[in-house]
Amino acid sequence: MNIVILGSGNAATHFARQFQKIGQQVVQIYSKTKANADALAFDLHCVAIDQLHELDLNADLYLIAVADNAIIPVIEALPENLKGIVIHCSGATDLAVLNRFENAGVIYPPQSLSKDKAVDFSTVPLCVEGNTDDNSAMLLQLARNLSPHSLYCTSHQRLAIHLASVMVNNFSNILYQMAYEILNENNLSFDLIKPIIRETAEKAQNHIPITVQTGPAIRQDSKTMQKHLQFISNKPDLQQIYQLLSQEITKRK
Repeated sequence: MNIVILGSGNAATHFARQFQKIGQQVVQIYSKTKANADALAFDLHCVAIDQLHELDLNADLYLIAVADNAIIPVIEALPENLKGIVIHCSGATDLAVLNRFENAGVIYPPQSLSKDKAVDFSTVPLCVEGNTDDNSAMLLQLARNLSPHSLYCTSHQRLAIHLASVMVNNFSNILYQMAYEILNENNLSFDLIKPIIRETAEKAQNHIPITVQTGPAIRQDSKTMQKHLQFISNKPDLQQIYQLLSQEITKRK
């Protein structure tokens, strides 16, 4: 397949490299910032463009890999006479935004992607949707060349996966930061709690999470919980988070 990548950020970089890895041909990289397009295109030995009127109209696949709030502006700026299938890779964006194209779809990776950190796509369950049965089948075949764990998902299911991913990734990470700050304020190293982070993550891989829940809330140890709340009495926002999460744990006992 000849593939055009619209975007030059984290997702665009990873998809472009993975496509080439499985023998697909990335022919163009588009970015509003020419220097960014140049950098990725140089890495992939393809053409960089910063104007959509320079787009190759005969590619087999057009992947929109930009921030969610930029997807619709890019779609609206694309010519309607593209011969290939137009897809995006967003978890929170409905397939219907691509309705102006005859052939459209989605390949969404529920994974945190950073340009400078390698990701083994073979372990990532790519979520696929097409606007026709044929397009769904074609995209699923392409996705399974990247990852054998790929599956078909509706836009509604994909949004559920995206929300769940935000909860376990973004929300857990800000809790790590809050924990880091508490330790730092008390002249303690974050390294002290890295073993429990690893242990909790490992348990979550192999059990329904609530079945391995530990801590004062699941034990209904109100005395310890009050000590914690008193300890962070100068952090009302953190107190509220602590109480809300503790309530969620307690109600599942």
